Amino acid sequence: MQGNDLGGFLRALRSRLRPEDVGLPSYGRRRVAGLRREEVAVLAGMNSDYYARLEQGRERSPSPQILEALSQALRMDDHARDHLFRLAGTAPDSRPAPREKVSEPLQHLLDGHPSAPAFVRNPAKDFMAVNALAEALFAPFKAVGNLARMTFLDPVARHFFADWDVFAESIVAGLRHSAGLDPDYPRLRELVNALSEESDDFAALWSSHAVYGKTRTATRFDHPDVGPLALVSQSFDVRGAAGQLLVVYQPEPAGPSAEALTLLGSLHASFTRDSDPAGP
Repeated sequence: MQGNDLGGFLRALRSRLRPEDVGLPSYGRRRVAGLRREEVAVLAGMNSDYYARLEQGRERSPSPQILEALSQALRMDDHARDHLFRLAGTAPDSRPAPREKVSEPLQHLLDGHPSAPAFVRNPAKDFMAVNALAEALFAPFKAVGNLARMTFLDPVARHFFADWDVFAESIVAGLRHSAGLDPDYPRLRELVNALSEESDDFAALWSSHAVYGKTRTATRFDHPDVGPLALVSQSFDVRGAAGQLLVVYQPEPAGPSAEALTLLGSLHASFTRDSDPAGP
């Protein structure tokens, strides 16, 4: 680390945050932009004098635990967090915890693509955000909450997923892959334990230890409103949001599935308008 790059980085991030950004009250006129050193220390659970020494370059060997606390206190994304550890001359001691809230810009991105079902999920396959067409696609289920629970516990799944056995195996393999990346993720452990007790099919597949990546093969759906659909999924890691995956389903252009999706979107829009008490 040259000079006091660590302290400069901490000061820069501190200056960009306001008390209301981190849930702190703001009293009186502030002489400097952003948070005070004492406020960062409180958020990170450390002594304010120790934090001051970090910014001033008088303390140059913070522990990974201190760095992790600072990354949370200063609301760092994954890239900033990694940079913080590099400046301190160490490496992150573990993968960053999955972020469980979707940003507003990402939700706007989903909503801005009405022609394809798109959603964001976490490593446990919880739906964190969906667009209107994804909501319409999964409408036959009692609840659009967790794709694994929907697949194994909702009776609709056996008819909705035309190749249920293949889809169910891919769901379990994906969860097994996620468990290998982050075995301490509480939400995933909770889900696996619950499904192992509630579904014999899940328990058998989980015990097989199958792990494989996504294929380019289309997933076949049998939707009660528009009939058969064949959709290929594309998945994208969300930058700055550990564990979040953006999934987009696409049909073959100008094919029957594309026409069925257009019809599904129209039906869902009409139903939403008719159900809106504030509508015309």
